[in-house]
This record gives sequence, structure tokens and C-alpha cells, in this order.
Amino acid sequence: MNTEATIFIIDDDPAIRDSLTLMVVQEGFTVSTFESAESFLESFQAERFGCAIVDLRMSGMDGMQLQEMLTKHHIQLPIIFLTGHGDIPMSVRAIRAGAIDFLTKPVTREKLMTSVRFALIESERILTERANLQSVQSHLAELTERERDVMALAVQGHSNKEIARQLGISHRTVEIHKSKVMHKTGATNLLDLARIAHEGDL
Repeated sequence: MNTEATIFIIDDDPAIRDSLTLMVVQEGFTVSTFESAESFLESFQAERFGCAIVDLRMSGMDGMQLQEMLTKHHIQLPIIFLTGHGDIPMSVRAIRAGAIDFLTKPVTREKLMTSVRFALIESERILTERANLQSVQSHLAELTERERDVMALAVQGHSNKEIARQLGISHRTVEIHKSKVMHKTGATNLLDLARIAHEGDL
């Protein structure tokens, strides 16, 4: 497991923060603690690799409201809820909203770290998908308008002859545009090109 991750602990009880910090640090991870959801939101950077251990009931913004705020701003940070007041309907709501786990206090180190490691796997998946999407969008941005037209028709299954007829250009020009599209996007075949078009919402 990559120990470069940051585990964010958000709890308004300093004793709980200290206890959780000790558990996580002993496993070799970096910890960043916050006494409120508001202070966490002020400093958090969306591209960070990690997860959050969040107290459900806090003064001010509570854990569920924090989760809703992250979702509203399209911030995909894996969350582990930790509470002494949880119930089944609440846990179901949290999990459906994307939480990794819903643990009750007191929690054992083993149980907590199992959830943390699972959350970090999810965080790594999210960051990889984001990097792939940025790469796709960067490649698509290099295409000319005509190249995008050719690409759109090609991934729909049209032949070079059909594309030429629809766009009013020669068969040879279509071939040149397709060659440039394949080069700029890094696609190896038409199926790969279709995947890139889908990921880039072309």
C-alpha cells in the first residue's frame, strides 16, 4: 500500500483525534487532523491522494453534510464514517451516497485500518481515472474541427467513402485526417478510438 497517502481525520473531540492519529501513524501513513468539517473544506485540495475518517455528529456542519458538500462540488474523496450514534438507516444512507464504511466507536485499530486500506485503493482508482480523462481531453483538444468531424463519423462505423460523401471531401483527405486523428489521440485501432471518443464525450 502506498504510504504517501494522507489520512484526513475530522472529529470535534480532541481525544478521539489523538487516538485515531496514533493508530494511523503507527501504520506509516501521514495524518492531517481537523476539528470541524468547515476547517477541512477550507484547506482540502481535490487532487490529494487519501481518504477521510469523519465523525458523523459534530458541531456546525456534520459528517453527512460534509459528504453532501463534497458530492456537490464533485470531489471524490473516499469517506469512512466513525460515530458513537449511528443507526442502520443512517449507515445505509451514507453508504448509498458513496461512503466506504460506517464504523461505530470505539473501533479497533485492525478494523479501522482495514477500512482505510480499502478506501485508499478506491482513491487510487479515482485518481487514475481522473488522470486518464485529463490525458484524453488533452489529446482531443489538439484535433482540428475537421478532424473531430472525421473522428465522430469513424467511431459511428462509417466507411471512409461514406465520411467523404457526408463531409464533401475526397476519400484521400479522409484518410489523411484519420491518420492525424490516430496519431494525436494515440489510438491503436478504431475500437481504441471509440473508447477515447466516449471518455471525452465527443
